[in-house]
Amino acid sequence: MTTFSPKSSFIILALIISPSVSATRASKFQAEKPCKRMVLYYHDKLFDGTEKDKANATSVTAANASKLSDTNFGMLVVFNDPVTIDDKFHSPPVARAQGFYFYDRKDTYTAWFAYTLVFNSSEHKGTLNIMGADLMTEKTRDLSVVGGTGDFFMARGIATFQTDTFQGLYYFRLKMDIKLYECY
Repeated sequence: MTTFSPKSSFIILALIISPSVSATRASKFQAEKPCKRMVLYYHDKLFDGTEKDKANATSVTAANASKLSDTNFGMLVVFNDPVTIDDKFHSPPVARAQGFYFYDRKDTYTAWFAYTLVFNSSEHKGTLNIMGADLMTEKTRDLSVVGGTGDFFMARGIATFQTDTFQGLYYFRLKMDIKLYECY
């Protein structure tokens, strides 16, 4: 009968475990190569409180801004905004952006977004979940794509915002360059 020393037992165990550990390691992340990319336009038309604006409004103030500053600090907006493939508000939407944003700083205009892009078109079905800080004074801003369903099952990536137009408090359009790095 052969007996193994503790040293040889460790070596045998290491040889058995080593291939299974290396097989479970994820492949190297390559940020320069998204598996899917889309450029879409997000249109937000805040309800101005008038009867004539009800038909076109796609968002509403749920909590008014505080009196602490002139940057809308504390204002909460809930939205169901159209998302199009071009910059035209009345183009057929390819998705709806459903969620909220709130202004979160007293000293400058910034907002924090959490929303779902709901796709129901001939090209895509499913959702993408996007959240993060929108530092409005920057030319481009990156928000996280934190998940999805349907065609975007468990997607991960970046949505780069760029303000395309801004018309005071009541209308803005964002160009969203969405790059997915995990696609299943």
